[in-house]
Amino acid sequence: MLRHRPAVDNLKSSIHGGIDYEELKRYGISPDKVLDFSVSINPFGPPPGILDSLNSLLLEHYPDSDATELRQALSDKLKISADKVLVGSGSTELIRLVTAAYLESGDHVIIPQPTYSEYEIACQLANAKIVKQPMLKEPNFKLDMNEITELLRRHRPKALFLCNPNNPTGQYVPRDEVTKIMSSASDSLVVLDEAYVAFTENAWSSMDLTDRGNLIILRSMTKDYALAGLRLGYAVAAEPIISVLQRVRPPWNVNAVAQQAGIAVLHADKYLEECHSRIREAKNFLMRELECLGLSPLPSQTNFFLVHVGNATIFRQELLKKGILVRDCTSFGLPKYIRLAPRPLPECRKLITAIKEMKEVSHAG
Repeated sequence: MLRHRPAVDNLKSSIHGGIDYEELKRYGISPDKVLDFSVSINPFGPPPGILDSLNSLLLEHYPDSDATELRQALSDKLKISADKVLVGSGSTELIRLVTAAYLESGDHVIIPQPTYSEYEIACQLANAKIVKQPMLKEPNFKLDMNEITELLRRHRPKALFLCNPNNPTGQYVPRDEVTKIMSSASDSLVVLDEAYVAFTENAWSSMDLTDRGNLIILRSMTKDYALAGLRLGYAVAAEPIISVLQRVRPPWNVNAVAQQAGIAVLHADKYLEECHSRIREAKNFLMRELECLGLSPLPSQTNFFLVHVGNATIFRQELLKKGILVRDCTSFGLPKYIRLAPRPLPECRKLITAIKEMKEVSHAG
């Protein structure tokens, strides 16, 4: 037998939200009948007219390997140089490009917990030493600034991953705290994952912070514009960092359909604003109704939130039997919590009705 790299032995498959088609088959549930509250993307679908914009594509040609037109469109929208932008097949690919370009065996990396699991997997592939103290703790999961500053001083890590707002807790670190972290980690690469910032209340702009030279910002177009089937994200950083990432990026990493869709959706600001308003309304409805049912949704600054349900695995299974999918947060180290992302109000009402029925059965038993 050929021997693989030892780093692979410690890898565990990540668990993510979304439909598990094999699981639905076991339950005898059709995927198109599932109400999916487990994925934190725009539930109202892509902007109108996106399919029409794809009609002129010549699929027999290779895509532009540099995604030149999309990078320029992002440059115009963000008011930054196109040399500071790199497009990827979703932000998860960009995370792996960062670790491939910057991490070596034995490098220390700080990852506040609980958070998105792909940071850890990418770092494990690089054979880095991961420091993952639970700096986001109950009851409010706020980032412990004293603890992270002390860990930065003690370990002097090669990199720090900070999801902001954080997945799955929905907490948003203010600008002054991020700048303090960057100052404390001046010799480290700070990866600021803003996959959900477009859904965040009172979001602040981080674009100018890239001039400090130790920051990579990650963004997701998949979530903003409901392009999960295409996979699309981008990184923003100082030009020397983008140049390094370009060297490890596979050629043609973003297909032509995703590039063209990305260009089209960047003109849909009004649609996005309307979706955000409706998402906010649905989120407020869910939180009010869950409170009335005696559950405890946690405050969140973005489009998803945690709910303390006791046994998250059983709670998820019971809802799935009713054709409703929520995110069991056991894989985040939070076995008593589920994560919910709002859907259109009629579907939110069905979720609340299903939870009421579960509670009634529980009380009757």
